[in-house]
Amino acid sequence: MQTSPAHAAHHDDREIETLEDFDATVSARGTLSGHRVQAVDLTDRTRELLTTGAAGAVFLGCPMRPDAEAKVRAEGALVFPPVPDLPFDPYRGHLYTPGELFASLEKGYERTPDALAYDWFQTTKADGDIWASMLRAVHDDSVSDALDELLRGARVVGVMGGHAMARGTAAYAGAARLGRELSRSGLTVATGGGPGAMEAANLGAYTAPYEDGVLEEACELLGKAPSFTPSITEWARAAFEVRTRWPKGNHSIGIPTWFYGHEPPNPFASHIAKYFANATREDGLLARSNAGVVFLPGAAGTVQEIFDNATPNYYESRGEPTPMVLVDRAHWTERLPAWPLLQSLARERSMESRIALVDRIEEAPEALKRLLD
Repeated sequence: MQTSPAHAAHHDDREIETLEDFDATVSARGTLSGHRVQAVDLTDRTRELLTTGAAGAVFLGCPMRPDAEAKVRAEGALVFPPVPDLPFDPYRGHLYTPGELFASLEKGYERTPDALAYDWFQTTKADGDIWASMLRAVHDDSVSDALDELLRGARVVGVMGGHAMARGTAAYAGAARLGRELSRSGLTVATGGGPGAMEAANLGAYTAPYEDGVLEEACELLGKAPSFTPSITEWARAAFEVRTRWPKGNHSIGIPTWFYGHEPPNPFASHIAKYFANATREDGLLARSNAGVVFLPGAAGTVQEIFDNATPNYYESRGEPTPMVLVDRAHWTERLPAWPLLQSLARERSMESRIALVDRIEEAPEALKRLLD
């Protein structure tokens, strides 16, 4: 099984994101000065806080006892206390897991942290409240920081496609086989984290360590809840049934957004970087796909992603152009003719040798490999 990108992660050594980090820092350095302590519950570390210097430290959303808080403040530490009654932690140090976002699913999706965060977003986004917009920005920046730490050193391939692709279809099974093959080749699969083609690719990566028949069985199980409409609850329960039956899946990344509230995250991405700001999410997903992007048939969102990806490749603003593979000739030359425009843009530029159009999804991994060589 491929190792998690998390195993290779090295966060900024001034960042303390777990109690283990906290204890190790206090023990090794004898000071918290200059450190950033992020969303760690310090209520049981009062003695350490009272006896360890904290000048210039920053505590972000760390519960602590009043005497400990008074002492670190007096030394010049900045303390951003936890925000009460929020359905999410704006200072979080790690990406979400499916279990975290879908906690309380047994009571119905509307009771999950994912649904509650979307409800909070809906009620605050229209009122122009600077406090709410600041909390969203801090949250999204924390998520980006955690994503960078997780993916450091990883070779990431993006798989883009629409949310409308139903479970139980040949197209869904094809997208899942693509995710499986990419994951088996040692790449970290990243998607927009939603349903449809995105879920299929994350599912394929998840089933990569298992024999081929498992993916077919999983697709069959999922087929009983083909779409997240009319019931997100039933759709998600089917996914967790698959995860329970085959618990040792491979790692992959989902990067969804609360901006599209009707579109839940899929539970097959092991790490979920969920954002409030869709623009931050779109750019983050494409910028981190350093081993290229495969574009499956989609509508307006996928067209936008093609050209969001083409622009830095055209200007080489992120360095050398990264591979782009478009799947389904008829879709991208007739129904939505993005390919001729992409070809015209690439002509006589270094990105010209980094783009490909293939008929069938089965051809995509080989095309990607050829463009990477």
